[in-house]
Amino acid sequence: MNNLVHKGCEVVLKYNPKLKNTYIGIDSKNKILVKTSNNSHLYVLNLLELRDSWIQKQLKKQKKYVSLEMNLEDEVLLFSQRYSIDSVEASTLRAKLHKLRVNSPQKIMKCYDDFYKNTAIGYLNERADYYSKKMGLVFDVIKYRKMKSRWGSCSSKRVITFNTELMKVAKDLIDYVVVHELAHLKHMNHSKEFHALVEMYLPQSKQFRDALKYIKLR
Repeated sequence: MNNLVHKGCEVVLKYNPKLKNTYIGIDSKNKILVKTSNNSHLYVLNLLELRDSWIQKQLKKQKKYVSLEMNLEDEVLLFSQRYSIDSVEASTLRAKLHKLRVNSPQKIMKCYDDFYKNTAIGYLNERADYYSKKMGLVFDVIKYRKMKSRWGSCSSKRVITFNTELMKVAKDLIDYVVVHELAHLKHMNHSKEFHALVEMYLPQSKQFRDALKYIKLR
């Protein structure tokens, strides 16, 4: 692996002699990733110059994304607000961290994950009950887990699963996910009828849906 620079951006070069084509991408930290069978730095830099228009477009698009990453042990991200680990909002998390005998990254992350799951159970149960009654739709059970690719899901057995990472985003976006999944109890698809039902209770649903697309799940 060799690091280069293209117009101020770090380039991470990954050489693989088996590759037939060269692949260019942008990672979450705005680094340019290049996978190629040609280990010539000159070749890579010339290629990046040729693809610069596309690269700049991707970097510009990347800036729109919102990161949920935090400085572990220093802060907590809750309902789109960052709080110090010494704040009242982080008191239960802080207590768990203080009880750790060995501060390994895995154990610290487990404390954070437990904090978000417990917060989600309390907060989302209340929001789901509220909108369930308002929409006249009944779910069977709610489950909570950390997911990397979706905010929630609803099965044909009327089981709703919420991503505990929702506790990091704004409350209006959380309500959108709640209403979205409840709407699937009536429409197990994304038809016009489904979107109309969601919009009936959240007129700004499209705005909320678009906002969630720019939040990075890790």
